[in-house]
Amino acid sequence: MAGNGQKLTDLRQRVFKMVSVGVVDDRINQGYDVISILMLLINLAGAFAVTFDGIELRYGELLKQVEAVTVAFFAFDYVLRMYTAPCLYPDQSGCRPYLKYTLSGSGIIDLLSFLPYYLPVFFPAGAVAFRLIRVARILRLFRINAYYDSLNVISEVIVSKGNQLLSSVFIIFVLMLASSLAMYSIEHEAQPQVFKNAFSGLWWAVSTLLTVGYGDIYPITPLGKAFGILITFLGVGMVAIPTGIISAGFVEQYSHVKRISDYAKEENLHFVKIELSPGDSWSGQMIKDLHLPHGIIVAAIQRGGEVIVPRGDVTLRTGDKLVLGAEALKGDHPVNLKEITLMKDHDWNNTAIKDLDISRQTYIVMVRRDGKALIPNGKLVLREGDEVILYTKEHLANEEILVV
Repeated sequence: MAGNGQKLTDLRQRVFKMVSVGVVDDRINQGYDVISILMLLINLAGAFAVTFDGIELRYGELLKQVEAVTVAFFAFDYVLRMYTAPCLYPDQSGCRPYLKYTLSGSGIIDLLSFLPYYLPVFFPAGAVAFRLIRVARILRLFRINAYYDSLNVISEVIVSKGNQLLSSVFIIFVLMLASSLAMYSIEHEAQPQVFKNAFSGLWWAVSTLLTVGYGDIYPITPLGKAFGILITFLGVGMVAIPTGIISAGFVEQYSHVKRISDYAKEENLHFVKIELSPGDSWSGQMIKDLHLPHGIIVAAIQRGGEVIVPRGDVTLRTGDKLVLGAEALKGDHPVNLKEITLMKDHDWNNTAIKDLDISRQTYIVMVRRDGKALIPNGKLVLREGDEVILYTKEHLANEEILVV
């Protein structure tokens, strides 16, 4: 039973990585992201295309089938995200993760992406209203934001300047209410059919403060015209306040990033990738028991098509690919290595390393043969095609790769 429970947990975690946008550690996750984006773009393209009479008349049935398939995918995606809600909220237990996802903004958008399509089956009278709600599926495009860190700057600026933006919106709202009541009082007697009530004045205030007016409602009295000019000038200033706040936020964010890069001290890190063979002593050991030298870390573990976080209790297996990282020594000089490929008729062919006539200041670090690294012991016989890595204190040549 415990084994089955662990398998279900692993399956849920695997599905969670697949549906999480931006997790591109293997081809399945990448493929699912591509399919999700394509389904959404195809659905939106069909929604726009069906509004044209010629296209709807000619390809109406095809567009309906496309919508049915894409909406079914949205429903399937919602089920998967509901299933993996405990992985999204690991600190919640019981039904709380499912409820939290359902009530979250992302969950509501996912639900509205497919539910209005099926509701007319049960409630035919509300088909028009349900079709209007389908517009919510366009909000799924914001998931693409996970691929581009630059787009996150917009949300970061809005969140950081949220209080200032709310204050400016509140000022604009108060100004609109005051303007609507004042214009209604001034123009009602002169235009009782135009300024019928305070809402008519509110419509004029909104169109004047936020635009230049639509021309359907406008003052005709001298006092109303003078008041309209004043409100127009105030409107230009009020609308400029949120714009200035957001612009200042972008400048602050850019300055913050620049300060981090200007005042940070860079250190070079070197990484190598190795694969554990059946006879390796690390196979079967936990990472915490490896006793790695100081400054060397296991940065990542690739097991099959999955990338595993290298925690201390992770047990290594044969076939695991380890990414090892090491910090560069401060003030140390880099080691210059030379690579020689043994071509036909080279003097070193069919010669043991111990019998080579090379300088005492030159060392053979490694020999690569058929894609495998060989330990350069004295009995190793070099062959044609071997790639010999040399470390020497002398200058062999200016080139990094020598072909002899």
